[in-house]
Amino acid sequence: MKKYSQLNIEEKDQLETAFLRDPDSFYRKAEEERLREALTRSDKERFLVMTRLMKMNALFSHAKITSGKLS
Repeated sequence: MKKYSQLNIEEKDQLETAFLRDPDSFYRKAEEERLREALTRSDKERFLVMTRLMKMNALFSHAKITSGKLS
């Protein structure tokens, strides 16, 4: 499937009318694609993503948000 930016004007119009007719099918298709992509990831990739998320969680849990003037 082409990326949206690679489509010509006629193909974009067809895609838009199809979306307006049945938007749920587009969301189902996107969800299925993400699930297929997730199944192809190796254990190492999953581990690296999880550790990155844990680091961000630790960073944000100690963050203090203050409001004030920006200089």
